Amino acid sequence: MDFQGLLFKICTMAPPIVLAITVHEAAHAYAAYRLGDTTAQRAGRLSLNPLRHVDLFGTVLVPAALLSMNLPGFGWAKPVPIDPGRLRDPKRDVFWVAAAGPASNALMAILWTALFKLVFNPADDVPMTALESMFWIGIGINLALMTFNLLPLPPLDGGRIAMSLLPVPWARKLGRVEPFGFLVLLGLLYFGFLDRVLSPLLEIQVGFLFRIFRMLPSV
Repeated sequence: MDFQGLLFKICTMAPPIVLAITVHEAAHAYAAYRLGDTTAQRAGRLSLNPLRHVDLFGTVLVPAALLSMNLPGFGWAKPVPIDPGRLRDPKRDVFWVAAAGPASNALMAILWTALFKLVFNPADDVPMTALESMFWIGIGINLALMTFNLLPLPPLDGGRIAMSLLPVPWARKLGRVEPFGFLVLLGLLYFGFLDRVLSPLLEIQVGFLFRIFRMLPSV
């Protein structure tokens, strides 16, 4: 890739990706704060400052290494510190704290799609501009973060949601998976399972959003 192509990629990818990650993590912190746990707020994580959420290894180095090997991008931000014991109703409120992150990504995907409709005509047969590419990435990264994080595997948000909904004995059994969750995810990524599952879901979600905003003809 030449320098111009690399610069184009950085300029179009970095803003929506950083925004998606930052708002996702801040949403967790805000939900916990509203439900009685000030741990994240006292740690400075109730913030839209990306530097408070970005993890050098998980947010930058790992995704860059995977992309350089033509593997799907995968990474993480600093985990938001939550103390369930400080929540007003720990079992119930853990659900809302965990769901806040994916919900924020769903909302951002809707906003990116609405902005796309206002600014661009997808029927125009012209080369994609940097701004148009950024909007597409904004839609895609938020849907990807939402869908990926809803997988029912600790320590992902979906795992915590599942633990909050399951009976206590089952929730404890699922919680024992958490120390190995990262290795399981790497295995699923390496063998292509994540791509086979997530790609069709993302196509459905994008089509659904576009149809809501009348950007694609009805089938």
